[in-house]
Amino acid sequence: MSVVFDLRNAIFATFAFYSVVLVLKMFVVSIITGQLRLRNKAFLNPEDADRHGGRELVRSHPDVDRAVRAHNNALANIVPFIVIGFFYVLSSPSLTSALWHFRVFTAARIVHTVAYLGALKAPARSLSYTVGLVVSISMAVQVVLATI
Repeated sequence: MSVVFDLRNAIFATFAFYSVVLVLKMFVVSIITGQLRLRNKAFLNPEDADRHGGRELVRSHPDVDRAVRAHNNALANIVPFIVIGFFYVLSSPSLTSALWHFRVFTAARIVHTVAYLGALKAPARSLSYTVGLVVSISMAVQVVLATI
């Protein structure tokens, strides 16, 4: 009997890989948000504004707001994916099924981020969101079915 949460387990290793890719993607969006704040001199906190020119810089900017919304959307979708994914790995899916779920979700979230930050025309963002959501729901349903 193999240990499920072991990187020698191909399903868990694949899950770990794609989960880390998604977290790194969120780090990139955080860095982009910070750079947009600096470039547009739009700070959330007075101490940050003071350091970069004065309290009048405590303000919003459409580009910064867009990046923040992209990051919040990622949090609202990637965290549940990772939680559901742990239980999905425990449900002993086939490697092929797991690979498809993890790859499609990751691709959908990357497309979603590009669509959000790039302000791409509809329906790119909503389609990529929907694809990712369907993957998470599929995994969740499989977990529920494995437990009954």
